[in-house]
Amino acid sequence: MITVLAGGVGAARFLEGVIQVVAPEQVAAVVNTGDDFTLHGLQISPDLDIVTCTLAGIINPAQGWGIADDTYTCLEWLGKLGAPTWFNLGDRDLALHIQRTALLQSGATLTEVADQFRRALGVQARILPMCDEPVPTHIITDSGELHFEEYLVRRRAADSVRGVRFVNIAAATPTPEVLYALATAELIVLAPSNPVVSIGPILALPGLRAILRESNATIVAVSPIVNGAAIKGPAVPLMQALGLETTAVGIAAAYRDFLDVLVIDTVDAALQPQIEALGVRAVVTDTIMRGPAEKAALARVVLSQ
Repeated sequence: MITVLAGGVGAARFLEGVIQVVAPEQVAAVVNTGDDFTLHGLQISPDLDIVTCTLAGIINPAQGWGIADDTYTCLEWLGKLGAPTWFNLGDRDLALHIQRTALLQSGATLTEVADQFRRALGVQARILPMCDEPVPTHIITDSGELHFEEYLVRRRAADSVRGVRFVNIAAATPTPEVLYALATAELIVLAPSNPVVSIGPILALPGLRAILRESNATIVAVSPIVNGAAIKGPAVPLMQALGLETTAVGIAAAYRDFLDVLVIDTVDAALQPQIEALGVRAVVTDTIMRGPAEKAALARVVLSQ
């Protein structure tokens, strides 16, 4: 069993590579839910949807989020009626949120909804929300405290970041499905995701880091920072706000209490000694996932550890 801690576009693309290399039934993705929020009365789960739609082969390839060939008639009419339109929701996308909301209101858990959706869309890998409780990630800025999606999308990550708060995280628990996926894994992978707002909420769940420290599985991370910059998203200002070095060394430092191996890009090969001085073995390869071949090649390197 291979268990991948995941959030965002980078994780979804990495998982595409993984299921090219091993049977998807042998893969479980533990997905960040800190991005989840309510808009138009609907429960929206951005990272769950990115991972599910990517593995279903229906993601908008240019964006890495949303559904391919979607239309936006409902959003247009919401705008006409005075509703906020800063979060771009396509018509097919809205179907996910409508059905998710209905199922949750009927008493289903987020885990049950995610499993129903991935089966309906033909995804064989297991997709597991990190927890069933609402645990919104808030960004503390000079303009006040903002939900992560408002900070990222509505305000385009323009605010100066002072800190991050995982709301309600102390009252949340990893689901039984997540605990099983971690306990039975031979390999646990931290995908090339934002370490603060994608992987960070998962690691902040009570007991999660201890589980990783005590695990007999090999634990490998792929650095989302290449040559001092994030491939996608606001990882750099968020890492800076938490006092983390914005290099692959900073990634190793963030995970050093449980991490065995960090896979870094070839342009960062000179950082290998600094990473290994932290007690983490560094493996150098091409980590830029330009297409299916590169995704599979990176997955092979990770899975060979």
